[in-house]
Amino acid sequence: MSGLLDRRLLLVTGKGGVGKSTVAASLALRLAAAGLLTLLCEVNAGGRLGRMLGHPQVGPHVTLVEPNLSMVDLQPDAAMREYVLSKIRLERVYRAVFENRMVRYFLRFIPALAETVMLGKVLWHLRQWPDAPGGFDRIVVDLPATGHALNLLGVPQSLVSALPTGPMASEASWMLELLTDQAISTAVLVSLPEELPVNETLELADALRSRLRVKVGAVVLNQAVAPRFGPADRKAVVERPGLAALVQAYDEDARRTEDSMERLRSIDAPLVQLPRLTAPELGREELTALGDTLAEGLR
Repeated sequence: MSGLLDRRLLLVTGKGGVGKSTVAASLALRLAAAGLLTLLCEVNAGGRLGRMLGHPQVGPHVTLVEPNLSMVDLQPDAAMREYVLSKIRLERVYRAVFENRMVRYFLRFIPALAETVMLGKVLWHLRQWPDAPGGFDRIVVDLPATGHALNLLGVPQSLVSALPTGPMASEASWMLELLTDQAISTAVLVSLPEELPVNETLELADALRSRLRVKVGAVVLNQAVAPRFGPADRKAVVERPGLAALVQAYDEDARRTEDSMERLRSIDAPLVQLPRLTAPELGREELTALGDTLAEGLR
């Protein structure tokens, strides 16, 4: 594997409902199958990715779920505890201060604190060498949908601008450096062959590049439909209204796919199509196949 899959941090996002979790899970499976120590992260999602891959016990702590693949569901409280203990290293001090009801109440009003500690956890693992404790060859993050993803990724930049010095500024500075290092980190944008998701993907790509300086490494058009029927096929069903309607609907989906591809090419990043699947629920076999398609398209 080369190109985008050589980056150690893959940030997967897009409009809600476009299949970004499917893409994140498929990428993680493919990377792990290639022998790379891989961490698959979701953000306060209740272990949805774990259930998708058949590992329902995944929670807020990094857990090895199968060879080369670990998972974590990033949650603010657990991330805060882990961050504080990494600094003070005394559990009793943490319990006395940060589990105090009044302290916890006031912590809720510190701007972007939850986002900082969750993002910081991901980037701490990125900061470690793959063969060090807590280190991984690749980290795949299933980010929230567009607006929340931009807010999360924009936290380090906002903190650096607002707090030029101090502990928070130091933390934000190294986080920002990792996120904007194009040799390390990249975004994978997921869309559907529909007008609104494509519009949002174009806006997201512009915001990542111009506002946050995060590289867009690839665009994935999910549920793509390839042309299938020719004039002879349409002629053959002209007297069978039911079949003719199905052929027409399929042709319209294929046209929307091509129109969407044309618009998404303006992003100037590798563009990969994932086929529309008819399975009522995606299982391990389907996710593995999608991962292989992604790897092939991103070479």
